[in-house]
Amino acid sequence: MALDSLASARILLVGSSEWVDDAATAFDERTTLLRADTADAALTLVAEQSPDCLVTAYDLPDSTGVALLGDVRDVAPTLPVVVGAADGSESAASDAIAAGVDDYVVIDEAADRPSDVLLDRTRGVLEATPDRDGHERRARQFEAMFADARTATWVLDPDGSLVRANQTAREIGDDAASAQTGGPFWTLPWLSGDERTRADVRRLVERGVDGAFAHAVVTLAAIDGPSRVFDLSVRPVDDGGSVDSIVVEAVDITDRVELERDLRRSEELHRVTLNNMTDTVLMTDEDGEYTYVCPNVHFIFGYTAAEIREQKPIEELLGEDLFDREELARRGVCKNIECTATDKAGREHTLLVNVREVSIQDGTLLYSCRDITKRKRREDALAALHGTARRFLYAETHQEIAQRVVDDAPAVLGVDAVAVYLFDDAANELRPAAYSPSATELHGPLPTVAVDDETLPGHSFVADDTLFFDDVHHADRLDNRATEFRGTTYIPLGDHGVFVAASPEVGAFDDVTRELSDLFAATTEAALDRVAREAQLRERDRQLQRQNEQLSALNRINDTIREIGRTIVRAETREEIDRAVCERLTDGDRFSFAWIGSVDPAHEVLEPRAWAGDEQGYLDCQSFAVGASDAEPSGQAAATDTVTLETNVAAGLRDEPWRTEALRRDFTSVLSIPLVYNDLSHGVLSVYADSKDAFDETARAVLAELGETIASALSALERKNALLTPSVTRVEFAVDDPTFLLSRLADQAECTVSYQGGIRQTDAGSALFLTVEGAPVDAVVDHATEMAAVDEVQVVSADENGGVVRLVVARFLAQELADHGALLREVTASQGGTELRVDVPERITVREITELIGQTVSNVELRSRRSVERPTQHDVRSTVLDEMTERQLEVVQTAYYSGFFESPRETNGKELAAMLDISPPAFYQHVRAVQQKLFTAVFEAYGLLESGRFNS
Repeated sequence: MALDSLASARILLVGSSEWVDDAATAFDERTTLLRADTADAALTLVAEQSPDCLVTAYDLPDSTGVALLGDVRDVAPTLPVVVGAADGSESAASDAIAAGVDDYVVIDEAADRPSDVLLDRTRGVLEATPDRDGHERRARQFEAMFADARTATWVLDPDGSLVRANQTAREIGDDAASAQTGGPFWTLPWLSGDERTRADVRRLVERGVDGAFAHAVVTLAAIDGPSRVFDLSVRPVDDGGSVDSIVVEAVDITDRVELERDLRRSEELHRVTLNNMTDTVLMTDEDGEYTYVCPNVHFIFGYTAAEIREQKPIEELLGEDLFDREELARRGVCKNIECTATDKAGREHTLLVNVREVSIQDGTLLYSCRDITKRKRREDALAALHGTARRFLYAETHQEIAQRVVDDAPAVLGVDAVAVYLFDDAANELRPAAYSPSATELHGPLPTVAVDDETLPGHSFVADDTLFFDDVHHADRLDNRATEFRGTTYIPLGDHGVFVAASPEVGAFDDVTRELSDLFAATTEAALDRVAREAQLRERDRQLQRQNEQLSALNRINDTIREIGRTIVRAETREEIDRAVCERLTDGDRFSFAWIGSVDPAHEVLEPRAWAGDEQGYLDCQSFAVGASDAEPSGQAAATDTVTLETNVAAGLRDEPWRTEALRRDFTSVLSIPLVYNDLSHGVLSVYADSKDAFDETARAVLAELGETIASALSALERKNALLTPSVTRVEFAVDDPTFLLSRLADQAECTVSYQGGIRQTDAGSALFLTVEGAPVDAVVDHATEMAAVDEVQVVSADENGGVVRLVVARFLAQELADHGALLREVTASQGGTELRVDVPERITVREITELIGQTVSNVELRSRRSVERPTQHDVRSTVLDEMTERQLEVVQTAYYSGFFESPRETNGKELAAMLDISPPAFYQHVRAVQQKLFTAVFEAYGLLESGRFNS
């Protein structure tokens, strides 16, 4: 080796002696020095740093230099080793030479510069080892390490680019990807896609580039495999003071990490389990002295573990003669020993103890204690409750059951103050049916309670809410502030009443008592249900006796219906009909209350418009919402257009708010009937009775038919008033709706299409006549045939520039307006837009008609409105139209639009008969009948005929 071999070498100096520290100063000035105090640390540095020479003291803290030499030869067989000793001996020198040391140096600490001798001898060892041998040795050493199947190894250039990867490294990720060279190591495609991990790896490599050793634990993910945890180290390879290459090694420690994590979790689980489980574990020796106390001992006994240890033997805690020692010796375990123990607060507990022989440290007996106080108490209470349930079977009335509850509840619940309130549906109140003497001693007389939200029993019953109070004096609804009740419960008994139990002690109802109270109340409710069902069966047996009464009531209803029918026939206004219906239904105590309401579309509520009977402010106390889930029957009927019946308002008292208000007014059953005729709603009629099941099936059917009769009468009255109104408001609208039937026909056929009135309802739909101008009729027919809204198309007359067609559609706007008393006089549709002309009677607002049209067509604009006096001939026209049948009207309309009445005729009777699918004689018969009715009406209107002369 060259003269500067020491300067270019890396020396590993091992030991903690004083001369080693002096030598470290000398070596550090002349070479690259690595230090280790112990043999273990030296072996680690040999494996990780590959020094050029190892200089070690003979005496080491954890070994000897000779022993270290043997271990080093297993890792680095060709590494030069120098052993130094302050006190040399032939035995030590002999052992070192026999072990294969390269040099053995005795350090003379009395010399002026003892370290110089060590430096020279080390230089000599280095120079005695040829460079080639060193390189070969290190190469063999590196290759052996590189082929390690347990370690993934990559060799990088000084700039961090990948040069080589061993097989283990290839197996971590994709083999082809791992074999890619030339790119930075941290950009390998198989590394985790997590940018944070990539950045961490890059920082490690950059430290190696700077010549520093770097180490970290990282999580890497193979392309097709789960994430793995690696112990990653980066070691620079120094070549004469500069980094020649970088070695990256990764050891898979996933299993170790998972094992450590599982171990920590297991330890945590056991710690949490021991601290939180309710069973207590104790261990003692044969003398009963404690050797182990579970940390959770306070759960049962109230003492800390330290306080338990300070007590005398376990017999004083669990009692004498807890188990048979001979049986324990024979079986090794004694199970399910029941005993009692007193805790630190003086409370007595019932325990279930298992005793087992063990041999754990100094303990020979293991006691596992389970607190079964609540279970024992529950078992005793359930046994008492079972007896109560048996006795309930023999009770025949609600009063008997209430008294049985008062007699048995103290034994089950451990409280003496007990009361049962039963619901009196006739009086709509809760009455104290039975109560214990303690209840009146603590509370005073128990009053009858109204079914409302003002008192605790009333609230519990109405809201179906179970109430438990540690101290009832904190309750807002407590009506008797002088009561000595403290811990108190109110439990609803279904629809039957309320169970009350109380104690003068605050917090008397613990978890067990609450559970038992609920169970006792549920058993009581079931018994009350049974009695109620049996009462219902007895009631059914009495139904035959009530048949005559029901028939009599039905006769009364029929009389009422006939009276109402006679009245509405003579009525001239809607108000008169509404008032008459309500008054007739409530006359003679037939029903308690009746009213008629209309739907306010803006607010989706029913607004009353007429009522009669004992209303008692019912209409003002609530809003009759339409369609709400908890709506009053009137709102339900308005939303569904179906008859809605409530046979017993009290049956679902807690479900819907309106029931409470109805019961307060003795409205026990309700029938709501929608007033609908031809899909046109005139509101809802609601009738209330003061008895349950007041509306049997027959009564419902009769009243439902009455609703149709009333709606029909209201519709007829509206049409009559519309025809007889001397003046109307003529309103013109502009419509910009391309989906409107006439607009679509005008746009597609590029013409003008108009409707001049006249529509007939047939089995196939509504037949109407349209006049076509500006295009051949065939074009309109072709487009109309393709429309889904048109069921039938027929040409009535045609010329070069237009004609008349007859369409049959499912529904037309004229019918919607007519149902509301308005008349669609004319519709004109062209490519420029569509215009409507409507006559609106005075009693109907233009706004209502505008909203109605807006529900059928879109983009409606009110253009003009003006008052128009109807001519006197209008009565003649009404008379003729009333006299004609729909078929006769269709025949003469078809004849008129076909030019039959022109001179000369454009269409003859035979052609029209074929068009109408009737025989020619039938056609002429219809025409002559219409002509006769027309002339008769005209001549009679002007007094030209004697009365009845042409009646036929």
